[in-house]
Amino acid sequence: MTGRLHDKVVLISGGASGIGAAHAQRFAKEGAKVVIGDLQEEMGQELIVKINKEGGDAEFLLLDVTNEDSWAKVVSSTVSRYGKLTSLINNAGIGSGKKTEAETVEGWNRICAVNQTGVWLGMRASIPEMLKVGGGSIVNISSIYGMVGSPAMIAYHASKGAVRLMTKAAALEYAPKNIRINSVHPGIIETPLAMAMPDKHIDIFVEKTPLGRLGKPGEIAAGSLFLISDDASFVTGSELVIDGGFTAQ
Repeated sequence: MTGRLHDKVVLISGGASGIGAAHAQRFAKEGAKVVIGDLQEEMGQELIVKINKEGGDAEFLLLDVTNEDSWAKVVSSTVSRYGKLTSLINNAGIGSGKKTEAETVEGWNRICAVNQTGVWLGMRASIPEMLKVGGGSIVNISSIYGMVGSPAMIAYHASKGAVRLMTKAAALEYAPKNIRINSVHPGIIETPLAMAMPDKHIDIFVEKTPLGRLGKPGEIAAGSLFLISDDASFVTGSELVIDGGFTAQ
């Protein structure tokens, strides 16, 4: 690895598994100090043991992304341990396959609380610390389904579409303060959630993807790595689509 993040302190929400865990492992290998915020404590603790054994520097903290006090505690603990916070990956998210008439108010509110409100709370809690060090970078993990529709998942589409435009609004607000904010839009990725789908559904997604396969969590982490690194110093308010060509059709 090249040490591209040697001066970064990165907080990753939903970092204990899947795409978030891939971020934590890759960033630590690139020299970042990594804080994993998640409710999956056992998985999170196992991950930081692995990262630290491999020579990284990582910590796990319990984080409920829907709770502003939880965000405040995690940000405060991060700064207490590492002296600063330079980067945030707003990765935590949940899904639902329910259609418009089948979705419930409770289900809608839960998905929006995690996927949309959680992103806003993460930015709101982290930005003051970034201002103290003269800038920073935020990546909000959206989805291709924050850009295009499908005949299902109404609440998921709503929440991920909101993340896309929230990112642009915040990017314009904080560009004068040297805080860059971008969104990443994964396609169908080999995560435990995706792989729990019936094989026939997975086959359909593979068939519809020009590159002919599902994406890997590490490929999403590689995109975020670019965006929070100094290589992306002139990139803000952008959306990086990593979907094997799925939305190009």
